[in-house]
Amino acid sequence: MTQYLKHITLEGQRWDQLAWRYYRDVSKIGLLIESNPHAPITPTLPSGMTLQIPVIERAATQTHGAPPWKR
Repeated sequence: MTQYLKHITLEGQRWDQLAWRYYRDVSKIGLLIESNPHAPITPTLPSGMTLQIPVIERAATQTHGAPPWKR
């Protein structure tokens, strides 16, 4: 069962900003759009719109031997 966070949009917010804010990955835009079929696919979102943000697990990353900025 997928869990969701609730996000209420602010004036001028964009899909890519939300993907970066919640996932640190703009390629997750499709996941956000798919989870919110009621939302317009426009350059900016209207303010006050409630969106569902799917909670996804972060993949375990290999940090052994990686420089400090990649850990």
